[in-house]
Formats: sequence, structure tokens, C-alpha cells
Amino acid sequence: MTRSVWLTGLLLGAALVLGSATARAQTESPSDLPLYQPEQKVSGLIRNYGFGFGGLLKIWEQGFHQYHPDVYFHDVTITSDAAFPALVTNVTDLAPDGGEPAITEYLSFYETYGYHALDIIAASGTYDVEGKSPGIVVYVHPDNPISRLTLKQLDGIFGSERNAALRIFKWTLLDARGPEENIRKWGQLGLTGEWADKEIQTYGHAPSGTTRFFQLRVLKNSDKWNPNYRGYVETGSKMIGDDDRQEQRGGVQYMLKNELMKNKYGIAWTIVPQAKAVPGLKLKALALAVNEGGPYITPSKETFQNRTYPLVRNLYFYLNRKPGTQIEPKLKEFLRYVLSREGQEAIVKNGNYLPLPSAVIREQLKRLE
Repeated sequence: MTRSVWLTGLLLGAALVLGSATARAQTESPSDLPLYQPEQKVSGLIRNYGFGFGGLLKIWEQGFHQYHPDVYFHDVTITSDAAFPALVTNVTDLAPDGGEPAITEYLSFYETYGYHALDIIAASGTYDVEGKSPGIVVYVHPDNPISRLTLKQLDGIFGSERNAALRIFKWTLLDARGPEENIRKWGQLGLTGEWADKEIQTYGHAPSGTTRFFQLRVLKNSDKWNPNYRGYVETGSKMIGDDDRQEQRGGVQYMLKNELMKNKYGIAWTIVPQAKAVPGLKLKALALAVNEGGPYITPSKETFQNRTYPLVRNLYFYLNRKPGTQIEPKLKEFLRYVLSREGQEAIVKNGNYLPLPSAVIREQLKRLE
């Protein structure tokens, strides 16, 4: 597998179905998918080390066992942060993970094996369930007349000029951009009157998996931010500092209530679970588009599930597949089950995450061949 193919797969979750799925606004149902049909009988041990997907992993294993009673599982599901190290050190067959690898994880795998891990998208992140890989929503003050932005405009607002940016771990000059693409005043976005010369104040998350996704999808994987950017961690999370346990002024919910709601020239990106936890919050969520011509998609559970909204996150299985070789049959069969009607219906019943549209399912199945 080439590096470009691997990167295409990694970014698939945010962009794959923006052509086909946009043409149909309705949310697809897993019942439209084909039932699981084993290609071959398999047996033996499958090791999973990483994230349990909120109980989904066990549900998938139980369903799969009905078709393949001679397969058994050994799971160590402590955290997504353990998934890639386990894959690198060969203590797991599958590395279930709720996000994208960090650069050190990319590098450690590549330096060990000389090629990239294969990623298979198993489900979409949630719209509004805390801690379940929520996608990103952009908010402004309710008095702000703006209603929509492109991803390029978000880069101009939250990012900064760069001489290159990372594609996996390659420092790629094609992703450079100059200061002329910075967007620092509301007038640059077409606002007039009192708004035209007002500086845009930017807010978002501090370093985290969610921030890594924003950088990957919006900033071309750059770490160059608008100099006025202010980062916060999720309120109530383990990332709140020991000196801030009581007021949690470093938390996102504090920022939304006490800063963005009081600063009509501000803009923030965050996740729906943090925003909806603030009583009476009346911020405006913006419609987003991948390209300037649209379509501009409003965030909702429906647009997250059909993945027309461009900042939906993914749940992955990573595995060690040497280019030019076949995936071990028991692993392929299990992943085929996850991508089947039964596997995707289990996501709906579990209630934490969102099932994949058929277009994404087809692409993932191709990656198993």
C-alpha cells in the first residue's frame, strides 16, 4: 500500500461521501446493507488491544461467534492511547481506536515495519454523546450575521501562514500557504458596518485527539495557529488541571458561557456534548462546506450519520498488513462482519455511535481485499 493510498483511507471519513451522500439528504438505514455471509470458515485467537468502542467491540464479537464458534477473543480495552503501541509491539492483531494516530505513532510503526498500518473505518463518531468521538461544530455569537463557512475559510481564521505541513510524517511543501490567506477581520468574510474592521477572536480545544482531528481536516495537519487562539480542555474531563478543579475556568463549557457568549466578535470550534451541557446557551452553529460552491451543511444527527457534514469523526480498526499480502482470514472475516448489516445494526442498538453509509461501507470492504 502506498503512502497516498493510506492517507486517502485515513481522510475518507471526512470526505468520502460528500458527492454521493449529498445527493440524498435522507439518512440511510443499516437494513439497506447486505447480511453477513462468511467467505470461509475460520478459527483461532483474535487479539484486540485499545478501545472497546463503548461496549460495541464485545457485541460484535458475540455476533461473530455465532457464525464462527471456533474463534475466540482476548481483549485488553483500556484506552485508544494503547492501540498503536500494541500494534507496533505485536501484542495485538487488531488495534481498535477512537481517533487518528499521532505523528510519533505513525513514525514508530513505519520505522519498525517499513510500511504503514492499514486503517479500516468501523463506525462514525457520535453527534452528541460525551466521550464517544464527537465531530466538530463551529459556533459564533447569536448576534453574528454570518451563517456559513468553508473549510478553507476556517483554515484562514484559525490557522496561520506555513511553509509546509505534515502528510502523515512527510513535511509537504504543497500544503504551504502565505499570510495573505489569513482571515483576521470579519470584513474579510463579507460582513459590513460595525463588523467590517473588528478582529476575529478565536477559541477552541487545547491539544487532544479532537484537536488533532481539527488540525488534520482543517489546517492540513499544521500546528500553526492564529496568534490569538485560546485553547480549552473538555469540562469535567481528566485533562482539567489540579489547580482548576472547582471553577474549571480552563474548560470548554466555561469558555462558551463566559467568553464566547460575551464576545460577539468571537468564534469557537468544539463538540456538541460540551455545548449542550451549558444551560440556556444560545450560540449559533454554522453550516460548513468542503468547497466554496457548497453544499453548506448544517450540523445535526442526520447530517453526521449520512456524513454530508464535513467534520464527522471515525472509529478505526488498525492492523498490520504488509503491502502485497492478504489479510489473515479470521481478521478479514471479523471486519467483514463489522461492516455488514448485523454489525452496523449493532451500532444503532448500542446508541453511542453512528452507523456508516453504504458508500463508506463499500470503500472499506475494498480495502480488505
